[in-house]
Parts: sequence; C-alpha cells; structure tokens
Amino acid sequence: MRRRVWVLTLGLSLLAWGAPQAASKKAPAAKKAAAAAVPGEKSALNKKHLEDYLRHMYLWAPQVQVEISDPTPSPVKGLLQTAVRASFGGVSDQITLYISSDGRHILNGNVHPAADNPFRADLDKLTTSLQPSFGAPGASVVMVVFSDFQCPHCREEAKTLRENIAKTYPTQARVYFKDYPLANHDWARPAAIAGRCIFRQNPLGFWDYHDWVFDKQGEITAANFREKLNGFLKGQEIDPLQLNRCLEKRETEPEVEKSMAEARALRVNSTPTLFLNGRKLGNVAWPNLKQIIDREIEYQKTAKNAGEQECCSVKLPGVP
Repeated sequence: MRRRVWVLTLGLSLLAWGAPQAASKKAPAAKKAAAAAVPGEKSALNKKHLEDYLRHMYLWAPQVQVEISDPTPSPVKGLLQTAVRASFGGVSDQITLYISSDGRHILNGNVHPAADNPFRADLDKLTTSLQPSFGAPGASVVMVVFSDFQCPHCREEAKTLRENIAKTYPTQARVYFKDYPLANHDWARPAAIAGRCIFRQNPLGFWDYHDWVFDKQGEITAANFREKLNGFLKGQEIDPLQLNRCLEKRETEPEVEKSMAEARALRVNSTPTLFLNGRKLGNVAWPNLKQIIDREIEYQKTAKNAGEQECCSVKLPGVP
C-alpha cells in the first residue's frame, strides 16, 4: 500500500524513513570557508542561521526537529555540502544542500556525474548479490523492486512484472526482489521472513511462494498466515521441518532488516518502489513501463553504464 505520512503543519510533507545520521567532522575547507564569510553577514555556514532559514522556507513548525551536519567538500569545486534531516513523530526526511564557500548562497538540488550514469549514487547503494531474481543474467536493464507482500499495489506490480518481463525481454531484462514490509501491515514482516527462509532452501521455489502470497493476499491474515503457509508447502520442494526451524528462530530477519535499511538509504517511502537501472519509479502501468525499458535498452547499447555488464547468476552457499 502506498504510504504517505504528512506532518500537520501547513502541509509539510516528510516522506522518507530512517534514523538520524551522525554528523561528520568539519573538513578543513569548511573551516576556511567559515572564516572567509563576510563579517556581519548572516551565513549559511552558521547552523543556527541555516536552521532558521530552512524553517522559514519549508514552514517547519517548532515541533519538527532539525539536524544539520557540518559542511564538507562537495563533488563540485567551490561548493560545500551539508545534510539536513527534519523529523517529526517518527517520520523523517533528509535533504542535501550545497553552500557556496563564502556561505552566501544555498543550492538545493542534485549533483550528477556528467561522464557517468545520472543515477550512479542510487546504483551504488543497490545490492543484488544473493537476492531473489528472475529474467536474463547479464541483462542490460536491471530492475530492483522494494515490495511488501501485504500491499495491494505491490500485488498489481508483481503480476505485471511476472507476466510480461521474461516474455517481452527474454535476454534484455532482469528483476530482483527486495523486502520492505511496512510497519502498519501485521503479517508483511512474517511473510518476508518466510520468503527468505524458502529462498535459502530453494531459490527457484521462492518465486512459487512469491506468486502464491500475492495470489492469496486477500485470504491471508496475521492469525492464519502459518496455517496458509503449511497448505502452500504441500507438493513443494521445501523441507517443512527446516523451514519451521528457520521461522521459529527468525533466522532470516536480519536479511529483511538489511533490505529495509537499504530502502531507507534510497529514500523509499512507499511500496512498491522500483529502481530501473538506478532510476526510481513508483507503480507504473505496463505500457508506460515498457516504453521506459525500451528506451533504456537503446541507451545502454552505447552508454553501457548500468545493467549487468557481465553474465552472472545467483548462487547460495551450499547450493550447487
């Protein structure tokens, strides 16, 4: 289910989840810039002034907690960067601001490497090793989906991807599944843990489980999940004793937590969220998604700055 959490202060929207980050040590360049600021002028390098400025600009009420990291050198010569995190009621959002070295100007935007993929920053945060996947190894288009088994919109997207990707792009596209169970879904986390337990035993069997959960989503509850799961296991190449042990000890919960932490680092705030060669997308209808994939395939023929450039396959320890 798409989740939008609104801070009730003149429409302020804080959409990203995550824990506050520790401030880094002030770089020498930042110290020199602070010293070079014009005497008597208010400078964005002054945290108190910057906080007051941002509260005014974004209409952040006093209840919103604001944390500002020390400025550090940015990828752009002459600009410093600082991370600003605003939090309220357990919800937080983080932005990166760029500040001129004299502290007199603020730039709120994104810095992209002109000689590389414009989505490189997010690509570097996405991990696909030992993750459930289907599609073509070595594909030029890689989609990473953060999903929630209890989310109706995720069910729609899962059906779209499963029905169309392998059929339409037998050699050009690959899909990876990542868990992002939302806190307000009472059986999404147990379902994610179970999926990871099944994946450990039988990577291909994970996709039977994936399709089954979404197909039976309307019938599953927190109370009957284990009963429904036992019914699914009949006829599957899954050892029920090993699976139950994995579930009882919650052995795969750290894997789910790691996936969720990655989602937060990527500013995922709703499910499903799909990253297509690093490009962040929501729940896109198939005709539109197909257009994006087609354009990306053409672009990668010459760019070659995303996708799986070498053929690869998922292998788990102990699995031949």
